[in-house]
Amino acid sequence: MTTPSRSRKKTISAARDALPASTGLDLGPLPGLLGYALRRAQVAVFADFMASFAALDLRPAQFSVLLLIRQNPGCKQSDVAEALGILRPNFVAMMDELDHRGLTQRTTSKGDRRSYAIFLTQAGEALLDAAMKVVAEHEARLTSAMKPGEPEKFLDLLARIERAVPAR
Repeated sequence: MTTPSRSRKKTISAARDALPASTGLDLGPLPGLLGYALRRAQVAVFADFMASFAALDLRPAQFSVLLLIRQNPGCKQSDVAEALGILRPNFVAMMDELDHRGLTQRTTSKGDRRSYAIFLTQAGEALLDAAMKVVAEHEARLTSAMKPGEPEKFLDLLARIERAVPAR
């Protein structure tokens, strides 16, 4: 018998978390809790992202990494990992995969020979160009139920929530 991979286990866990509220269960105060509502929204957003980006074989964290590299060519991989809150071992594995796919290139940093400077390759630029079109459609779906100005207000509220929670 084959053991499910870590990514498969995460997918199974996410599917379990995304159980529809139509199960007939009384959810009690859960729908009124910010954390619960954020988690349900996050599951829906990630499900749409994964479906939208399946043809590009791109996960949310990979998209974010490619975008930061484009915005900051030659940056240190440790800076990208820190900016996105990705643990070093996970980030190194992700960079290995992006390098293997020919999307990124790491070179020894001129300022610090112990670290790598990272760049997008032409293939990485092309994939990110395609991804930007897909993300625009994805964002349009996410904001389709909002009135003008509400997406910006929602982003502001999320940022305030993030700032209100002490770092641990």
